[in-house]
Amino acid sequence: MIESRVEKKLAELKQKAALPLTIELWNGRRFLLSDNPSVTLRVSDVAALRDLANPSLANLGEAYVEGRIDVEGPIDEALRTAAALSEHLGTSKDGKRPHFWNVHNRTRDAKAIRYHYDVSNDFYALWLDRRMVYSCAYFKTGDESIDQAQEQKLDHICRKLRLSPGERFLDIGCGWGALVMHAAERYGVQATGITLSENQHALANERIRAAGLQDRCQVLLQDYRDLPGEGVFDKIASVGMFEHVGLKNLPTYFGAIRRWLAPGGIAMNHGLTSIDPESRSVGLGAGEFIEKYVFPHGELPHLSLVVKEMGAAGLEVMDAETLRLHYAKTLSHWSQRLEANLDAARAHCGDKRLRIWRVYLAGCAHAFERNWVTIQQVLAVKPENPARNPLPWTRDYIYR
Repeated sequence: MIESRVEKKLAELKQKAALPLTIELWNGRRFLLSDNPSVTLRVSDVAALRDLANPSLANLGEAYVEGRIDVEGPIDEALRTAAALSEHLGTSKDGKRPHFWNVHNRTRDAKAIRYHYDVSNDFYALWLDRRMVYSCAYFKTGDESIDQAQEQKLDHICRKLRLSPGERFLDIGCGWGALVMHAAERYGVQATGITLSENQHALANERIRAAGLQDRCQVLLQDYRDLPGEGVFDKIASVGMFEHVGLKNLPTYFGAIRRWLAPGGIAMNHGLTSIDPESRSVGLGAGEFIEKYVFPHGELPHLSLVVKEMGAAGLEVMDAETLRLHYAKTLSHWSQRLEANLDAARAHCGDKRLRIWRVYLAGCAHAFERNWVTIQQVLAVKPENPARNPLPWTRDYIYR
């Protein structure tokens, strides 16, 4: 009987590790895994109990999203508890499967992007910073507000790229336009952003007009594969976009960046990467949950593959900066802000979508803390003369 099997497993677990968890069954039975539980997990029926028999973050997350399990208590503590259950009781420690089976084309990628980003601009505004920057912030002390840390990130990118007045700047996957607006306003560039999200496209251009930047800044609703031209941009940034490209499409993606760059141009790719050298997912099934509910068809390359494909495309990699702990803190900010606005968020996106995002934000914060996934900014140049380089001898220019 499944109930007795789970009971035996939980009893054994309690002897090894006290978790701050109470499990309540549909029939009133309760299992306390510590003397001071802060999280209560309510199981609705026998079918839901099977998720506890061999737990992973994939099946526990699915059970919560689909309403088979309810959770009471802080979401970050609930997530850590679910990870501990999966680690101690689950038989599958990693979701290590190659992602090469994913098929990426214009229609499928556009549908995946709109599924994730076209939830509701008002929903994202509840928990993002005031500029609505949906990517890793940059902390100098760790004590900054999310607004300050995101402004620091925008400036960090612009300084890395050495943006100068009059230069032509492209932001691939520009979100709601924060970076192109910052670059145009603070650095005087002619900025173009591209996105596949209709909601982002509309609001970004509305914000550009409101700021009076329409003569220096534009956001296009366009697939990166359809952007024409050769040597038409001096500087290029891609922030949190290449996760949607697909491992097989990395040559096309980096080849397009090289084609768009003018000789001597500088590009920066800011994106999530796998910690597995074979670019496979790890993390107790967390990747499977994200694939199913959050980022359909998303694929994360290992840093070594990123550097290899950039080099193969004719881009010389000059610098790589890991921001893993910056993203853990960013996600923690986002999760806390969402938790403070649950009723308003539910009104914008519905209960099921809210459950997905609660698990996703808290879960990703945990994943970055545990080094299940990481993130890098990789800076590269399109060589004009092998004896010369558009970057200074040192990186002091970024911080002055």
